[in-house]
Amino acid sequence: MATTSIDKQQITGLILAGGKGTRMGSVDKGLQIFRGKPMVQHVLQRLQPQVGKLIINANQHLDVYQALGTPVVPDEISGFAGPLAGQHAGLSHCETPYLVTAPCDSPFLPADLVDKLSEALVAARADIAVAVTGVSATHQRHPVFCLLPAHLKNDLADYLGKGGRKMDTWFAMHRQTEVHFADDTAFVNMNTLTDLQDWAAH
Repeated sequence: MATTSIDKQQITGLILAGGKGTRMGSVDKGLQIFRGKPMVQHVLQRLQPQVGKLIINANQHLDVYQALGTPVVPDEISGFAGPLAGQHAGLSHCETPYLVTAPCDSPFLPADLVDKLSEALVAARADIAVAVTGVSATHQRHPVFCLLPAHLKNDLADYLGKGGRKMDTWFAMHRQTEVHFADDTAFVNMNTLTDLQDWAAH
């Protein structure tokens, strides 16, 4: 019988918390309190049951993130080079065949995120599975929510080494499949302190 998905033990989850949080006043977004606990903790609790291992990518307050009981890895490329640098750091420490990523500021991420991404990756024989929401005019890609094989590490390192920083540009160099999720709110990210306050009241 053909495999229809990837066993979760073959997948490492990476929480991307390495940004500067500029739009939130240059604070560490993952550590901002949302509904009584740091945002990264919400993401961790939602992602952990879906994967075999978990890593946090952070460039500040490493000791605080480590206190959550999850391995923490900083970017290997200096200068807050963006989510691809975080993915590269995750791939460099990934001990499983696959890596799935999610940002630290999306506390509502789907409970079936990894299942749907892995089923689509296998079905399409793709290199990268990317979450999308909406249809036609409201179609929106969420490239920080993606699943990819660990063997792309060297390819990504080469792209970053040549100065590349755009996720969609690197993704376009590989066979992609888009995975539709019906619930837009599952991918809401908290970019500002106002977002935090507004969504905390929901």
